[in-house]
Amino acid sequence: QVQLVESGGGLVQPGGSVRLSCVVSGDRISRYDMGWFRQVPGKERECLASVTQDFEYTYYSDFGKGRFTFSRDNAKDTVLLEITSLRLEDTAAYYCAAKLGGGIAVGNTQYDYWGQGTQVTVSS
Repeated sequence: QVQLVESGGGLVQPGGSVRLSCVVSGDRISRYDMGWFRQVPGKERECLASVTQDFEYTYYSDFGKGRFTFSRDNAKDTVLLEITSLRLEDTAAYYCAAKLGGGIAVGNTQYDYWGQGTQVTVSS
């Protein structure tokens, strides 16, 4: 069974940065397209970035461009999301997700597996 476990969240000051990690177990991550999403209470989960299984294509949402960096290390079955210049509005639960093929996807219903999420709180 495929499992995704995120880590790296916490309390961060505005202007700071955070590096989130997602480790995949139960299968090789190289088979999956991967995505990072975030969600605040009362709002729909939104896609931040997506990358294809072969690294060929990477998508960033408009609000993520320039501040979000999505990387993956297939040898370690891990994906990373680095967020810089954090803002108060970046406070959210952050999730990684995986799907078997199909390329870039931004809809949360397009993903097959999800982690439990890691909370990032931006506050002074």
